[in-house]
Amino acid sequence: MSKDTDRVARLLDVAGRTYADEAGIRLEDKPASLYRLLVLAVVLSTRIKAELAVSAARELVRSGFGTPRRMLDASWQDRVDALGRAHYVRYDESTATALGEGARLLLDKYSGDLRKLRERAGGDIGELRTMLREVPRLGPVGVDIFFREVQHVWPELRPFVDRKALDGAARIGLPKDPKKLADLVKGDELAAFTAALVRVSLDKKLAGRVAS
Repeated sequence: MSKDTDRVARLLDVAGRTYADEAGIRLEDKPASLYRLLVLAVVLSTRIKAELAVSAARELVRSGFGTPRRMLDASWQDRVDALGRAHYVRYDESTATALGEGARLLLDKYSGDLRKLRERAGGDIGELRTMLREVPRLGPVGVDIFFREVQHVWPELRPFVDRKALDGAARIGLPKDPKKLADLVKGDELAAFTAALVRVSLDKKLAGRVAS
């Protein structure tokens, strides 16, 4: 086993869990699952700790807002309260507004089904990015988060390794090149692998455990 391969195995062992999985989202190429991932990407886009954003995404689903229709039908205050229960309080009001507007956008343009957005992009990743940027509160970082996780079920995105994941790779001594990194794991491991790289980019102690 090479040094890189050994390090990747250790990384996956201690941090190889997607943020979707942590949020309780069973990621499938289905409307509700994809929407919940999009909501996770939106709440992760703000300057707030990842664990709070994951908790917020989980609480929104637990509160019954796991589809665009249910998110839109919920009152603004209901959304604020759900975010508050997850201690997502700094951005709760603006995020509640953005989630309602985003749900309306998806329903109006794609009948609430992100697979239709994917179809309209026609395999053009740049076009897919542009279309996703129309979702309120989903900036470049949020799209990167969505791509990083959804590559598990949308293989045309593979290998998607965003800047934050590359920072993690550099921190633990792995190649800082998307293709070389992708070659270290199987295709269906890429989402978990890149999520693990993001975690070590954010946690020096965790990175030390992997790199030692």
